[in-house]
Amino acid sequence: MTASLPTAPLPTASVRTARLDLVPLAVAHAEEMAGVLADPALHTFTGGAPLPVSRLRARYERLVAGSPDPATVWANWVVRLRAEDRLTGTVQATVTGGGRVAEVAWVIGTDWQGRGIAREAAEGLVGLLREHGVRTLVAHVHPDHAASAAVARAAGLTPTDIVEDGEIRWERRRDAEVVDGDAVSVPGPPGEARGPRTHP
Repeated sequence: MTASLPTAPLPTASVRTARLDLVPLAVAHAEEMAGVLADPALHTFTGGAPLPVSRLRARYERLVAGSPDPATVWANWVVRLRAEDRLTGTVQATVTGGGRVAEVAWVIGTDWQGRGIAREAAEGLVGLLREHGVRTLVAHVHPDHAASAAVARAAGLTPTDIVEDGEIRWERRRDAEVVDGDAVSVPGPPGEARGPRTHP
């Protein structure tokens, strides 16, 4: 049996895009984020319900502490819209396979949807991951969630035929090209590790 490779940590600095700062998650963000994520409609495709501040703070404490598995890295950022100096959502990556595979996810509060924030945040996250050696990017999107599918496509991921827990697996490999907004994937190495679902 081959031992799991340790996964190198990602940089903890903020990521700056045209309008946004992706700021590493801190427990102190829980109070503001509880308001950002308070709309039950955000859970239409993912299940669950908005968390009160106390439970969100406890969740952020677990996330900031990191994965108990040394071969898995949990990386989380809050998304700050600079023009409003407000948090608007989160992006996350679960990195495995010795840093070669990352499952990504994003959520933007209802009040800031429809403004391209999710797309810009996801593109910033994907850019960071690719700069740091991630070969395969994975996302899981509900088949009826057209807005999230559009974000995945903009970030260069393409849908596969794989359905897991009712969600379509999207992928982007290092050798994929984005042409006129569409990702053209070239198959990666055989036996590439499969990314896990996003962290709790």
